Amino acid sequence: MDIETLRVELAHLDAASICDADKTVRVMDAGIRPVRTGLTLLGFARTVRTGDDFLTVLKALREASPGEVLVIDTQGARRAVAGELFSTEAQRKGLAGIVIDGACRDTRTLRELPLPVYARSANPLAGTSRELHETQVPVSCGGVTVEPGDVVFGDDDGIVVLTPADLPRLLPIAREIQRAERTALERMSRGESLFDLLNFDEHEAALRSGRESRLKLG
Repeated sequence: MDIETLRVELAHLDAASICDADKTVRVMDAGIRPVRTGLTLLGFARTVRTGDDFLTVLKALREASPGEVLVIDTQGARRAVAGELFSTEAQRKGLAGIVIDGACRDTRTLRELPLPVYARSANPLAGTSRELHETQVPVSCGGVTVEPGDVVFGDDDGIVVLTPADLPRLLPIAREIQRAERTALERMSRGESLFDLLNFDEHEAALRSGRESRLKLG
């Protein structure tokens, strides 16, 4: 699957609907936040494992292809490993975004770029440029394992990580969930109660009697 096909497949979806389709999907922890809100992150992972040194990030940036997301595991380091120069180059090359389990800097500029950048923190102090670590290996980012080539999908709520093989199963379910929610919101905007649209009473009664049940929109 190429990046354009991926964009078409996930058009109009959000991270929440993917999670509702399968609550076992990999979700990065809430500490990984977008520097600029309102953007959608979608691409294939190009992974980086480093520390308080950005040289490996620079190497990965040079090697990355359009549609890829730099997913950077700093292994708990505190110094910034990307900022305005790296992000501007990533945008120029057509990368889909940057995700850092660690620090970025130059956030004022990053908030003006159309490139999605996520990070755990900001630090004006940059890392060193003396060490080469690993790229294109499994990394830990936001508490989940990310493999090279995984699909990285994020919005203001956070980031989910999928294998391409997950998509044929998950996407139809996620689309139906979003369709049902849009319909419910339209009906609520006309004055209907949320509880008129849910099977809340039946669901509660089933749970109290020990039966299996699922809360759903009617």
